[in-house]
Parts: sequence; structure tokens; C-alpha cells
Amino acid sequence: MKLLNLDSSKTYSIPDLYLNIGHLLDHFMMLIFAKAAFDAGREFGLSYEEIIIYGTLGVVLFGAAAPLAGWLADKFSRAILITIYPFGLALGALLTAFSYSVEMLGISLGILGFFAAIYHPVGIAMITKRPGKVGLRLGINGVWGNMGVALAPVLTGFLIAYADWRMAFILPAIFCSIFGISQLLSFIELNESISNSKPKIQNEKNQDLKDGWKTVLICLSIVTLSGGFIFGSMTFLIPRLFEINLSEISNDIAITGILAGLVYAFASFAQIGTGWLADKIPPKYVLSAMGIGQLIFIFLASFSFDYSLLFIMLAGMLFVFGQVPITDIILVKYVQDSWRGRVLSIKFMVNLCAGAAVLPTISILLKNGYDFSHVLKSLAFISIAVIISGMLLPNKSSNFIMAKQKSL
Repeated sequence: MKLLNLDSSKTYSIPDLYLNIGHLLDHFMMLIFAKAAFDAGREFGLSYEEIIIYGTLGVVLFGAAAPLAGWLADKFSRAILITIYPFGLALGALLTAFSYSVEMLGISLGILGFFAAIYHPVGIAMITKRPGKVGLRLGINGVWGNMGVALAPVLTGFLIAYADWRMAFILPAIFCSIFGISQLLSFIELNESISNSKPKIQNEKNQDLKDGWKTVLICLSIVTLSGGFIFGSMTFLIPRLFEINLSEISNDIAITGILAGLVYAFASFAQIGTGWLADKIPPKYVLSAMGIGQLIFIFLASFSFDYSLLFIMLAGMLFVFGQVPITDIILVKYVQDSWRGRVLSIKFMVNLCAGAAVLPTISILLKNGYDFSHVLKSLAFISIAVIISGMLLPNKSSNFIMAKQKSL
């Protein structure tokens, strides 16, 4: 295998296509349970509100294990970590499929989340290692990730409808294994003299902290926390919300899964536009616009049904997904490559741990008599934090300087 012959003194990567597919798999695998939870709960004799709590460990580790993955990748090898990644996904999915108790189910989903944590600090750092337009490339990569979000309810719904919830984990696990083998053969050596020349020049010029970096750090932290919770909530809830509130369109679990997938798929392309805009104009305006859109459309969705809900939710998700690449663009441009994996891992940990609070929070609300309408109104209220944080960012282009690594 090519991986076994890698020279430790050189830097290796894989083509963007593999990194993009890896991003798709990351979100796809983590959202299988969102669609399969109801059927898994019926098998174990639990309601939807009771079974979803067993997915908490996986979502927590999806974020909490990211700093470990980033540290290992920066200290040893990103190539090794990204190689382990798809096989780890396959292991977690297979263990989940063959779970014989809810306790084993929770642990297996935890293993899946642990290995899924590898991608963001490692894969994103590998993408930004090579020269090119950071915003646009991150936007394209983000579309692939959200295609995973889109495919999860569609394929899972079909597998549940024509097989069962266990098969919804088995087939993707097989695909992850095949993908992992293919990825082993795809490594390429990076030309360090080309890929690092511009960053080195920038790092030499930008050693000192610039005015306003503390405000930027605070604002990005707030956006990461609030945005992570909104993103996690919306991507988890929509499949079940459509099953309940699209009754005039269809009661078929496969059809509602397709509709949820279409919403995610169309909305994901917003990241290309916002990524491009954040390279051209001050990110504060792009970020604030995303928050305003979330506030309006998520609130409207809280009392909408059927066709109006479908189109309002599509509009809302355009703004939810469109927000994703903005903070990454700021970070990857102004953090040295040698620290980038660790800094990104902390950002993703905060983001995904905020998302991890989704399952217990929703479970508590639903058990205490609240419905999806109350949940959506709460999410609309949280989006106000995104708007305010965006307006407080320095009024500069995307080339303003973020704090260097020692300040994070």
C-alpha cells in the first residue's frame, strides 16, 4: 500500500474529491440515527422522545474528540488520521446495526461519533493546505458535507421502508470500507515550496495582533455556539417534523425523507455563494444577513404546515447552511498551518458540542408537553445572537487579521 511507504519528512494529501466525499460521509453517517430513531425505538419498546437520548454520546464525541484528532494529526500525520477515518465510521455503524440493547446502541453510536470527529480538524486542514481561493473551496467542500445531510434521510428512509433500521447502518458501513480502501491508493505528495510560500510571507507580516481581535474572538465564539445549536437542531428535526406536519403531501416515511433530503440538498448550495461573498466583502454583513434570514423563516416555520412549511423551511435552511463557511474562512486564513488542525478542532468542538445539546434539550421539551412549534420559536430567538455578533465584527474585509494561535 502506498500509505506504508510514506516518507515522514514529506507532506502528503489526497485529491479534493476524496476529501469532499469524506465530508459527505461524515455528515451522512452521523444523521442516519436521526431518521432511524423512531423505528429503532419501536423495536426496543421506547418512544421517539425516549430513544433519541441514546444518540447523545455520539453527538458529544463528534465534537469533543475533535481536539484530540487535531492534535494527533498536527503532531504525527494528517494522512494517517484521514486513512483511519472511514474504517472507524464503518466499525461504529456495524456495531450500531448489531446492537442488542439500548445501552449497546448508545455506546456504538458513541464509537461512530468518535471516529466521525476526525474529519473536520483533519480534512478541512488538508484542503486549506494547498493554494487556492479559501472561501470558494471551503464553500464547495461544505456543499458536499451538506449533501451528506441531504442524502441521510432519503437513503435511510428507503432502507427502513424496504428493509429495516439495521440495514440503514449496514450498507453505509460497507460503502465506507470500500471508500477507505480506495482512499489508501490516492495519496499525493505536496510541493511544499509552492503550497507554503504565500502563507510564510503572510505569517511573517502578521505576527502581531491587530486592533479588534478580541471582539472578533468573542463574536466568533457566540456565533459558533448559537449557530452550532441551530444547525444541529434543524438537521436533526426536519425529517421527523416533515413526517408529522406534511400530512396533506404524504404520510409515507420514504417520501418525507426525500423531501427533507431535497431541502438540505438545495440549501447546501448557499455555502458556495456565502463563501465567495466572504472573500469579497466584510464578513460581518454576510453573517448578519444569514442571522436575519434564520430569524424570519424559522419563526414562520413554527406555525406552518404542508406546502407552506416545505417552502418556508427551504428558505430557512438556505440561511442556516449559508452561515457555515464564514467563520472557517476567517480562521484558516490567519492561523498558521502548523496550528490549523488544533485551532479548527477547538472551533468544531465548540460548534458540535453545542449541537450535542440538541438531543437532550428536545427530549426534555417534548416529554414536558411542548411541541415542535415551541422548539422552532426558540431556535428563531437564538438566531438573534448571530445577528448581533455579526454586526459587532470589525468593519473590514475578510483580510482583517484574526488572533494568532497563541491567543486561541
